[in-house]
Amino acid sequence: MGVVNRSSEPPGTETVAAAVAETAELLEIMFERAREASPRPLSTSQVRAVVALDHHDGLNLRALAELLGSTPPLVSRLCDRLEAVGFVDRLPGTNSRRELTLRLSDRGRAYLRDLRARRRESLGAVLEKLTPEARTALATGLREFREAAEF
Repeated sequence: MGVVNRSSEPPGTETVAAAVAETAELLEIMFERAREASPRPLSTSQVRAVVALDHHDGLNLRALAELLGSTPPLVSRLCDRLEAVGFVDRLPGTNSRRELTLRLSDRGRAYLRDLRARRRESLGAVLEKLTPEARTALATGLREFREAAEF
């Protein structure tokens, strides 16, 4: 991985941004492996939709498309596939009969629990290699990063 800063000066923003980007790529690989280990692996787009529905229960198609940065027709086909495997339920909307509400099914929630457990297991194996001080510093830095990134 990138250059290690051995001086007493804090690393610059560009150096840290490069290290975070490299780490994000590594996390993507680790998470992709966890996703592929599923008995019924979903595509990355499908996982993103399942996660979005877990965080925002009862979305309509347009709202889900906006969250995913996609179009309603593409998200509709994606939801067709998720519904076919029993991960998503489409229910009549409360405001309009023409609108559908998308909900994560119990099977979809179980898939997501299993996926998250595999991801945590993979991360845990790496974190075990760190010293307790390094884990503490990492946890603190990640918490501050999340707080700074919220918008």
